[in-house]
Amino acid sequence: MKIKIELNADIEEAEVIALYRANKWSSADRPEQLLPALRNSHTLVTARISGRLVGIGNAISDGYLVVYYPHMLVHPDSHGQGIGRKMMEAMQSIYGNFHQQQLTADGEAIQFYNALGFERAGKTEPMWIYAGDEH
Repeated sequence: MKIKIELNADIEEAEVIALYRANKWSSADRPEQLLPALRNSHTLVTARISGRLVGIGNAISDGYLVVYYPHMLVHPDSHGQGIGRKMMEAMQSIYGNFHQQQLTADGEAIQFYNALGFERAGKTEPMWIYAGDEH
């Protein structure tokens, strides 16, 4: 099995929505917002196996100092194959030397991101106004 990781590759609505639905992310219900958000990110990373989209992630950044990773997801059938790690390695090739890299992790994702070097930021408390329902 060969995993193809690409930065800023073209994405199709149907494949993106299918991936988000497989992960039970509520943003799948907002394709008219999700697709432009992904396409207009500072960086978009995709993972494919035999042409099938199995992972996607994006970065929002000022391009110099700070980056935020709002979405990073892998199809549940492909978990544990190193896909998420490879996508983050691709992001690190761009943002690895930035002063601040941020993301919000919950559940099993916390352990994954800890293994990649992310840690809780001091005494910070995650806060948001959120219109989804999966958290």
